[in-house]
Amino acid sequence: MKTIDKKTLQDLEFPLVLEQLSGRCSTDLGKESVLTIQPISEKEDLLKVLGQTSEYLASFSNENKIPNHGFDAINNELKLLKIENTTLEIPAFRRIAHICTTISTHKKFFKKFKDYYPLLYKRTEEIESNSEINSNIDLVIDRFGEVKDNASDDLKIIRRQINQVKSKINQSFITALNTSQAADFLDEIRESVVENRRVLAVKAMYRRKVKGTVMGTSKTGSIVYIEPEASLKYSRELNNLEFDEKEEVQRILNQLTNLIRPYGVLLRDYQSYLTQIDITAAKAKYAREMNALLPEINENSQLYLRDAFHPLLFLTNKKSGQKTWPQTIELHPTNRIIVISGPNAGGKSITLKTIGLLQVMLQSGLLIPVHERSTLCLFKNILTDIGDNQSIENHLSTYSYRLKNMNQFLRKCNKNTLFLIDEFGTGSDPELGGALAEAFLEVFYDRGAFGVITTHYANLKALADELPHTTNANMLFNSKTLEPTFQLELGQPGSSFTFEVAQKNGIPYNLINKAKKKVERGKLRFDATIAKMQKERNKMAQTGSRLKEEESKARDESMRLEKLNAKIKSKLENYQELYDHDQRMIHMGNKVNAVAEKYFLDKKKRVLVSELLRIVETENSKRKKKSAAQAKAERQKKLETSQEVQKKVKVIREKKKIESRKSVIQEKNKPRPVFKIGDRVRMHDGRAVGSIDKLEKNKAVVNYGMFTTNVSVDQLELVEAKK
Repeated sequence: MKTIDKKTLQDLEFPLVLEQLSGRCSTDLGKESVLTIQPISEKEDLLKVLGQTSEYLASFSNENKIPNHGFDAINNELKLLKIENTTLEIPAFRRIAHICTTISTHKKFFKKFKDYYPLLYKRTEEIESNSEINSNIDLVIDRFGEVKDNASDDLKIIRRQINQVKSKINQSFITALNTSQAADFLDEIRESVVENRRVLAVKAMYRRKVKGTVMGTSKTGSIVYIEPEASLKYSRELNNLEFDEKEEVQRILNQLTNLIRPYGVLLRDYQSYLTQIDITAAKAKYAREMNALLPEINENSQLYLRDAFHPLLFLTNKKSGQKTWPQTIELHPTNRIIVISGPNAGGKSITLKTIGLLQVMLQSGLLIPVHERSTLCLFKNILTDIGDNQSIENHLSTYSYRLKNMNQFLRKCNKNTLFLIDEFGTGSDPELGGALAEAFLEVFYDRGAFGVITTHYANLKALADELPHTTNANMLFNSKTLEPTFQLELGQPGSSFTFEVAQKNGIPYNLINKAKKKVERGKLRFDATIAKMQKERNKMAQTGSRLKEEESKARDESMRLEKLNAKIKSKLENYQELYDHDQRMIHMGNKVNAVAEKYFLDKKKRVLVSELLRIVETENSKRKKKSAAQAKAERQKKLETSQEVQKKVKVIREKKKIESRKSVIQEKNKPRPVFKIGDRVRMHDGRAVGSIDKLEKNKAVVNYGMFTTNVSVDQLELVEAKK
C-alpha cells in the first residue's frame, strides 16, 4: 500500500486524533512518537500492530493485567555511550537499570500468558535478553542511588578510614564541648553546624579562651562559632579522605560505563520497545473510551461500516452528555459509489468525514468505533476534497483549487482508491459546474474506484440512478419540526429542503414565497416529489422495522415453546420408563416372595432352584442384547432420572415438613382461652365432652357425668363457653 497524502490526513482531522492519543501516553517519548504516526504501507505490519492493540485492549477486561511500562528516556545516555572516555552519572545508571528490569518483567509476563497475548509475546521474543547490564549495575550502585562500599577494595578501605576519622572528630569535639561547658564559655545552644562542620557556640567575651578556628558569628554578634583545635587536625585528614573517595567513585563509574558501553544498541532497542508499548497502551485506552474494536479486514473490496461513530464528535459529545448519531454505510464491487444528498446541516459532511477518518485510523493501526460485524478492506489511495480551500498564496479561488485537486484525482484514481468529495461541483455556475462534476464522476466510475460524494445537484442524483454500481442516499429531514434526524437512508436521493431550512432560520415568509415564484415550477415539483418520496420511504421503513421486530418475537416464542415441549416430552418418557421399571421390579419381587414362602413351608430346594431359574429365564427372554456402552448409557440415564425424581420428592417432603411445622407453631401461638367454671371442654386427644366443676391454679376438675377427672388446663380445648 502507498502512504496517504498529508492533505488527506489534514482534511479528515487525523492530526487531532493523534493529539488526543498523545494525551493518553504515559512517557515523554511516547507523547512525541505518537504524533508522527502515519498510515502503514505493509499489510502484514498493519495487521500485527492492530492485533497488538486489540490484545492490549482485552487486558483491561481480564485478570491478567499487563505490567507497567513507564520509563525515563535515556537518549542522552545513549549519545554519551557512543563517545569514548565518557562517564555516566549515577542517575543515568539507575534509569538504564529500570529499563532493563521493566524489559525483563515484560518478557516473563508475556511468556507466562502467551496464550492470551500471542502477538505481544512474539514482539517481546524479538528482544534479546540480557542480565549482565543489571548485574554490573547492582554490584556498584545500591537501591538508594549510592555507590556500594564493596564496589572496590580501595573504596572499602577509604570509607572505613573516613568512619574512623569521623569517630575521632566526634570524640575530640565532645571533649572540647565538655571542657568549655564546665568553664561556662558556651551559650545556651552549646553547639551548631557551620559549613557542614560541628562548631562550639562560644560567648563573644570568651572567644580568646577557646582554642580553635573561628567559623562565623551570630547576627547579634553575641555568639562566636569556633571549631575546636583538637578537631581541626582530623578535619583536614577527613577532607583528604573524601577527595580520595570522590576519585575512587569516579574511577568505578568510569569502569562501569565501559562495561555498559557495548550494549548501546541493545539499550536503544529496549527503549524503542517500551515506547511502542506506551503507544499501544494509549491506543487501547483511546479505544476503550469510544468503545472501539478491531473489525474484520477482508480481501474482496468490501467496506461495511455498521453503527459507525465519528471519533472526535463522539468523545466531545460524551464529555458534554450529548447524543451522537451512528451511521451505517456499505461499499462493494456492485455498489462502488454513493451520492449523498439532503439539507445543509443535516450531517452529510460528518458522514463523509466519518468514513474517511475511520479508514485512515484503521490503516494507521488504530481501533475504530463500529459494530463488531463491520468489515473493511484496505485502500492504496485515499483522496479527499473537503471544505473551502481558497489559496491566497497561489492566487487560487475555491473552484480553481478544486479543479487542481480533481486533476490529482484523475492521476491517482483507480480500483484501489477511495475518494471522498464534499459538495461536488460547487464553486462555479450551477449548470456548467454540475456538467463538469458529472463528467468527473463518470471517469471515476469507469476506473472502478470506490467513493462517497455529497451534492445538491439534481443531475448527479439522476446519474447515480442511471449507473448500475452507483447508489443514491439521503440524510433524513423532519419537515414538520424542520430539524435534521442525522440518519442516512440508502436508495433514494434527498431533497435540499432549501426553503424549509430558510424558514427555520427566521427568513420572512413573504421573501421565501417571492423566491419560490422565481424558481422554475418543474424544479420545485421535482424537489417536493423527492421530499414526499422520502417521507413515504421513512414510513415504510418504520413499518417494516416494526413487522420485522414482531416476526422476530414470534419466531423466538415459537422456538421457546418447541424447546419446552421437547423437554416436557423427554421428561415424560423418562418418568414412564422409570415407572415401568419399578412396576416390573415389584412384580418380580412378588414372584420371588411367593417362591420363598413355598420353600419356607415344604423345604424343597430342587423346586426352589427350578422356580428361580424359570423366573430368571423368563426375565432374560425379555431382555435384548446390548453392548457395554449401551448398557452403561441406559444405567446412567436411569440413574439421572431417578435422582431427578428423588430431588423433586425431597422438595415436596420438605415443603410438607415446613407446612407441618408452621401448623404446629400456629397452634402453639394460638391464644389460649380463659376457662371458667361451667365451660364445656374436651381434651386435645379425646372426643368426650365434659364441664368444668372446679379450677385451681393450672388444674381443672372436669365432670363427664359418669366420672370426673383432674387435668391440666393446657390439655383442654374450649367447646362451648358458659353463657
